[in-house]
Amino acid sequence: MESFSESYKHAGVDVTAGYKAVELMKAHVARTNIPGVIGGLGGFGGMFAPDLAGVKEPVLVSGVDGVGTKLKIAFAMDKHDTIGIDCVAMCANDVACSGAAPLFFLDYIAVAKNVPERVAEIVAGVAEGCVQAGCALIGGETAEMPGMYAAGEYDLAGFCVGLADKAKITDCDNVSAGDVLIGVESSGVHSNGFSLIRKVLNITPERLSIRVDDLGKTLGEELLTPTKIYVKALQAMCKAVRPNGIAHITGGGFYENIPRMLPEGLRARLEKAALPTKPIFAVIQNGSIPERDMYNTFNMGVGLVIAVAKADADKAVAALGGAGEKASVIGEVVAGERGVDICE
Repeated sequence: MESFSESYKHAGVDVTAGYKAVELMKAHVARTNIPGVIGGLGGFGGMFAPDLAGVKEPVLVSGVDGVGTKLKIAFAMDKHDTIGIDCVAMCANDVACSGAAPLFFLDYIAVAKNVPERVAEIVAGVAEGCVQAGCALIGGETAEMPGMYAAGEYDLAGFCVGLADKAKITDCDNVSAGDVLIGVESSGVHSNGFSLIRKVLNITPERLSIRVDDLGKTLGEELLTPTKIYVKALQAMCKAVRPNGIAHITGGGFYENIPRMLPEGLRARLEKAALPTKPIFAVIQNGSIPERDMYNTFNMGVGLVIAVAKADADKAVAALGGAGEKASVIGEVVAGERGVDICE
């Protein structure tokens, strides 16, 4: 007999809905299978056997994150098939910044009520993110928690593990004065700053449906654009040149994230005119947010900043371009107190 509790159902938790959700998501999970995956869904732990051939000193690199209040946009638009890409991106990009290859991912979905079709839709996005990152979705958890979330709402978080050879790890010790800074374009806002966006743009379902000429789409479509996953582009670049440092521009924008790849005594100098411009940031700022706050909150069109030796800059840009990313030189590393200058 299938597991079922009438008492638990009356309390708001339907375990049979959970079983149906698992059945619906299996095809999505199967898309992510790569060599190393052991077993399937349903065990108490996801298992993965990494290939260590050629890795002299294996180091596991992990990352955990969520999607934040970008979820509110998904709720308002009743669109849930891309938010999982954001969750994978926030974790896998961080792992890749260390020079690691993401191996596997696990998700956690907490819902007010388990609607199996919606959970499967969310997991479809997670699976697509894993495919883009080249990692396997080997497990997860869906928790039905009545009374914890408003009707129709949920939370989504994830955890990623990657593998690196210790000698090839990218850290701040490698960055030097004179290094060139390369910016890799973002797909838009990505998954940070949405509490500010929702406040200044007075987000409602009606406003999200308005087409904005400068964007060429509705405001909701623009804001729900998934976070770019840079894993494969970084791997292609690393075959051409060795980066000295990589910064994923997430919450805290330029001023918080770029210094994380700089040692003491070095400073990033960025040329504002060299930065890519995306209309969504002008829509958000709209004269009401100080420019420094914009650069301290959003990626401003730059999803990654990569430090490379000056002699390697052209090869790095070409390799990133060959992998489908728009990249260009946006500044340099100079001597000075650790921090960031954005120059006119």
